[in-house]
This record gives sequence, C-alpha cells and structure tokens, in this order.
Amino acid sequence: MSATAEIDARFTSNMAALYRRDARLADAIDRLGADASLVVEATPRGSVTACRIGEDGKRLYLHSRHDPAGEAERLCASGDERESMCAVLCGMGLGYHVRPLLEEMGSAGIVIVSEPNLATLRAALEHADFSEAIAGGRLIFITTTDKQEIHEKLTPLSALLMLGTRLVVPPAGRTVDAAFHAACRQNILDFAAFSKMSLVTLIANSRVTCENIAGNLPAYLATPTLDVLQGKFAGHAAIVVSAGPSLAKNIDLLKRAAGRAVIIAVQTTLKPLLARGIRPDFVTTLDFSDLSRRFFEGVEDFGDAVMVAEPKAAFAVVDTFRGGTGPAARRVIFLNNEFAQRCVGAELAGRSGLAAGSTVAHLSFYLAEHLGCDPIVFVGQDLGFSGSVYYTPGVTIHDAWRPELGRFCSLEQKEWERIVRHRPILRRTTDVAGRAIYTDEQMFTYLEQFERDFAASRARVIDATEGGVRKAGTTAMALAEVIERYCERPLPEATTAWRYDGERVRAGRAALARRRDEVGGFRKLCEETRDVLQRLEGLVSDAPAFNQLIVRVDELRTEVRSHDEVFALVCEVTQLAELQKFWADRRLVAEGLEGREKSVRQLARDRRFVDALIEGCGAVEQMFERTLRRFDEELAGAGPTT
Repeated sequence: MSATAEIDARFTSNMAALYRRDARLADAIDRLGADASLVVEATPRGSVTACRIGEDGKRLYLHSRHDPAGEAERLCASGDERESMCAVLCGMGLGYHVRPLLEEMGSAGIVIVSEPNLATLRAALEHADFSEAIAGGRLIFITTTDKQEIHEKLTPLSALLMLGTRLVVPPAGRTVDAAFHAACRQNILDFAAFSKMSLVTLIANSRVTCENIAGNLPAYLATPTLDVLQGKFAGHAAIVVSAGPSLAKNIDLLKRAAGRAVIIAVQTTLKPLLARGIRPDFVTTLDFSDLSRRFFEGVEDFGDAVMVAEPKAAFAVVDTFRGGTGPAARRVIFLNNEFAQRCVGAELAGRSGLAAGSTVAHLSFYLAEHLGCDPIVFVGQDLGFSGSVYYTPGVTIHDAWRPELGRFCSLEQKEWERIVRHRPILRRTTDVAGRAIYTDEQMFTYLEQFERDFAASRARVIDATEGGVRKAGTTAMALAEVIERYCERPLPEATTAWRYDGERVRAGRAALARRRDEVGGFRKLCEETRDVLQRLEGLVSDAPAFNQLIVRVDELRTEVRSHDEVFALVCEVTQLAELQKFWADRRLVAEGLEGREKSVRQLARDRRFVDALIEGCGAVEQMFERTLRRFDEELAGAGPTT
C-alpha cells in the first residue's frame, strides 16, 4: 500500500469513529479547504514533525524537529499526577503525546485534547490511528472556549475529573495558541471543581438527605404536583429575591411589585420581606439541615405563600412551615424524587418536576420558568462580597450573631470574619460595573451553573441586583426600571384547586411497610454473600475449592440483581461505598492485574462493598420505622376521610 493510501485509510477510520462520537466536529474537519493544512517534515529519526506558518511567515513547530516521539514520551513520563485517570493535553500536534498517555493510564484512562486549529486535527487523524480511542470515548477533542459546549462534553466524565486530572502542556502549547489552551485548562479545572464540590456534598449528605426524603413522604404524597402551576403566570415577570448584600439597596422597592410580579423568595429572605409587609407568592427551600427552621420559626402569618421544596429539605423545616398535618396544613409542593419513588413505588410517588437546584436561587429560577414567567429578574443575587459583606441586613444569621456583638465586635466585623475564613478559596473576578470583586470557589460554581441555565432559557433574564459579579446571559438593569417596564399588569387570580389527598397517604404507608420488609430480606442475602466472600479469601490458593465455592457467589449475584429497586435504594444511603467501588474498578482495569493478585483485590473490593450494603440496609430499616410513625401522625390529622 502506498503512503498516500495509508494516510487515506487512517483518516477514514478515524473520521468514521469521530462521526459517531462528535458529528459536528467531524463535519467541520471534512469541510476544510485544501489550503488548510500543516507543513509536515521528515526528521533525522525517520519520523515526521509538523509546523504551522505564522502571520509573520515564521514556522511554528508543534514538536521537536529531531525526535518528536521521544520528546512526547519523556514529557508524558514526568509529573507527580500519573495516578490520575484523566489527562488534559494542550495541543494535538500530530498526536505523539496521545498514545503514551493512554498506555500509561491503562484502558480506564481518558485524554482530553484542547486544539482550536482544525487543520492540525486533520493532520493528526491522517498520520496515526486513533479510531479505537475515539470510538471508546477515551480521546475527546475540545475546539472552543464556549463553556456550555465544554460542559456538555465533560459532564459524562464528572466522576473521573473529580478523582484527579493531569495537565500535560507540550513546549508548543506554551507558545502556539497559548491563550486558547490556558482558557480551556481553566474551564476544565472549573468544571472539575464544580463536579467535585457537587459530588462531595452529595456523598457527605447522602444519609441525612435520604432520611429527609423519607420523613417528607407523608406530606409529599398528600400534596399536588407542580403540574397545577405550569404556565400559570405566562407573560408576567418573576422576581427572585436572594439574600446577597445588595438586596439592602432595593428591598423596599419590592412593595411596588407586589401583585404585579411573581415574587419568589429564597428561604433566607422570607423574614426580612415579611418584616417590611412584602408577602412573597412562593418561598423555596432545599437545605438538608434542621437549622433552616430558623428561617420560618416565629412567623405568625405567611399569607398565601406556597412553599416549593425539594424532598431532601429537612422535614423539620417543612413541618415548621406547614404548621400542622392534614388538610389544614399550609401549602407545600414537592419536586419529583427518585428515592421517594423507590420507597413507595413510582405509581404513588412519581410526578413531574423541576431540575434539582444547586441552591434555592437556582430552584427559584427553575420555578419561574415553570410558571411561564418572562422576564425573570434577580435581586440580591451578588454571588460575591459586595461592600466586603456576606449577607444583606436583617437576615436570620444576624440574630444568631447578636449575643456576640458589643464594643469590641461589630456586625461588620462578623461579616468580614465570615469572608476571611474562606481565604484559601477566594477568587478575584469582575462585578457588574467592571470593578474587581472577590467571590469564593463555592459561589463561583453556582455562577457557572447559572450561566449554563441562562444560556438554555427561553425567558429574558435580568440582573437587577445592582451589585455583585457580572453574569453572562443577563441584562443588567435597575430594579426601579424593571418594575416600571415589566410590572404594569396585575397578576391573574390563583384559581388552582388545592386538594389534600389522604388516600394517597394511606396507600403510601402500606407501600413503605412492604418495602421495609423487602429491605430486611435483602440484608439477609447480603450477609450470606459476605460470609461466602470471606471464605473465598482463604481459598485463593486452592483452585478446586475456590472454583467450587465461586458458583455460590454467582447464584447470590443473580439473586441480588432480582432486587434491583431495593439495591438502588440502599446504594443511595451508601454513596461513599459506590464511589470507592468505582475507583477500585478503575484501578483494577488500569493496572491490568492477572491471576491470584487480581482475585485477591477483587474479593477485598467486593467484601468492602457488601459490608457497606449490610450497614446501609440497617440504616434504611431504622429510617423506615421512623417514617411509618410520621405517616401515622399525618393520618391522624387527615381524619377518617379525605
């Protein structure tokens, strides 16, 4: 086969794989003109190198002119992060760095390449066969700094990214398209930080989250779904009220918007609003902590406000807002939740709902979209430390600090201490007026989520915070102007019938009791599996006995799979065990172990996981016993009929 035929064959194979994985990029490469090409030169070592011609006519080499393969091998063999399962390569060149990186990480590793020059990608696809890595999702190309597109490509890799990411910057990556590569690196690291924070929070709070969902089940089943509110306020403005420092500027202006815009208060702003005679239409909550009760305690009159809650919100918080059980309780609407469905079945607990929010402000935005509101206006959403303070005056945390205040400790000092405690994760960014402002890593991840949401929203989004960080996808506007332009018409009457469904509560209690018994049976199955695994660990060197007993493991595995709903339910309570098993599986694949050593590692991995499942079963059984008592309390308030 001629050299030209070989190039054509490699390119065709690579492009076939790329069309299946990233059709837009493949099509863009196919459409390149004949003049979009690299200069390819032979090297003394018999391989080839490549260069691009700069605007000044100078040659910009993408690899060593003498030994490009050796240069790539040496770079990939260096570094302190070789245990990572994900590598970010700044610049594709002819692809010399890709193969050693993939080989070093094993079959579980992934290489993300930042490369803005499509001609470079085409040349690489002509000179080496990457089809298997592309088809398997192990070689991913990023050709833009657009955050939304980058996040779309990275979302399936969230777990790998948060477990460690290695940055590989060849010499050419520091000079050719250096600004692009730097921007891509930062976007990828920001996404990894967001993924890590989301996953760490999920794991750390998994058990209390499940306990809250179970505790909320009686109210969850008794109340209507969000369907009753869909599109109810189409064409009317919604104002999402958050507790950032800038809220103090305009909180009193919200009186003028009452009845003419849907006012959605995050839980921390409810009391400050009520204290000024401003009654929000909705209040959102999702905090798993019982401490959030303080945002609702001591309030005698919530008006007609409806609470929209994620089921993971602390049930003590929901109880405080409801003020009782049965039909007389204040109105709460819960979002859809898979764990709730696993507890009592999808037929009872399944419902339409909104996307889960990272914060109550995100949840409020999704609610405004669901209501059909346009525009959606943000106030008090600083996402930064405007005026070097953390909260708007009058929030509940200030009441908690009050006993500490005095001659030597002011409220401003407490605010500043709150910021300084986060010094290691502070970030310097730009505010709405183009000035420098500090935010922190957590709020920065919230900003990232908001900007993705704004880009995908059909509604106009207005930032009327009049402070805080600049938010892409919004129009900055003073709140007074927003009210004058968009809050002219009265809101329609809320005519939605609100039916308390006691029969669903009764059916839910019976379903939960059955599920509790199923979990008990599953626990016994796991205990038998653990005992067999322990015996197998002592038989690794005795092949006949090991093979004879392993048959029982296969039988038990089949039985476990027949309890898929219960298995999934217990795994939600033991999220850390799932992550540890995922990481152990990745390492086993990457290290390519065989024989006895592989068997020993697999058995240890499986026994740790089964131990966690047994402990999780016990936790679920106790959780369900408490929830059954809450069902009884709810039914006592519901009376004999619905």
